[in-house]
Amino acid sequence: MFDNLASRVKADFARARFKAFLNRARGALAGQPKTLLSYDEVKEKLRIGGPIYRGVKTVPIEKIAGSLNRYHQFDRAFLPLEDQIANRWQNVDRAFYQDISLPPVVLYKVGDVYFVVDGHHRVSVAREQGQEFIDADVRECQTRVNITPDLKPEDLEILGEKVDFLERTGLDRIRPKAAIKLTIPDGFDRMLEHVAVHRYFMGLDLQRDISEQEAVAHWYDRVYLPIVGVIRRSGVLREFPGKTEGDLYLWILDRQRYLSAQGRNLMSPARAAREFVDKVK
Repeated sequence: MFDNLASRVKADFARARFKAFLNRARGALAGQPKTLLSYDEVKEKLRIGGPIYRGVKTVPIEKIAGSLNRYHQFDRAFLPLEDQIANRWQNVDRAFYQDISLPPVVLYKVGDVYFVVDGHHRVSVAREQGQEFIDADVRECQTRVNITPDLKPEDLEILGEKVDFLERTGLDRIRPKAAIKLTIPDGFDRMLEHVAVHRYFMGLDLQRDISEQEAVAHWYDRVYLPIVGVIRRSGVLREFPGKTEGDLYLWILDRQRYLSAQGRNLMSPARAAREFVDKVK
């Protein structure tokens, strides 16, 4: 019985290592590494707060996509990347077959993603054995932007820029329903410039000082939303798979600036959006 179980857990680990090799090869060929998210990197980029204790929860394993300190030992599917962890992995696997209860894993929750603090091998074995949920001691970290388990490194860079944009403009407090999404690097930096320019011209038009909060609200209501309204009504976003309304907003403003540089009269944001839509269609 013991020898049979020992052979089984060794075979399980060997199969998991081979699957990890295939995942790494596919990721390299596709140019999409399958590495775990690093909690420290996410914390630095998104300036998250907390953690706040939330108690023991039942967590979907597919939402566990990061690690506090072992993101080099497992891939995004929590398959083992090193032979050195074989003994510990197999001990946890043996406990699974013997129906031995193990303590809850310890997780940090950021947005919709969980990061393992303690219990990497338990998560790895549970996922390999087909479990969909695992008991976890959860601590939640506050963030101004949501992240999901399919987050890619380039997405993290853009989300870091979004956090800076929100901290500098306060848009999420001024307009709580605002949900600007971008896939364009430096896009949020360009939006900060738009707000600053908008504030300057508001001051000239109204002949008074304009507070940053007033400028942000006015830019969102009178510039950003009218353009997004044209985009939504036209359905033009279907012509740009993988892009967002925010991406098209930036392209439309770029075109407006180009036409102005060519000597064309500066048109309203909504008119610029309609001209862009007509050109695309």
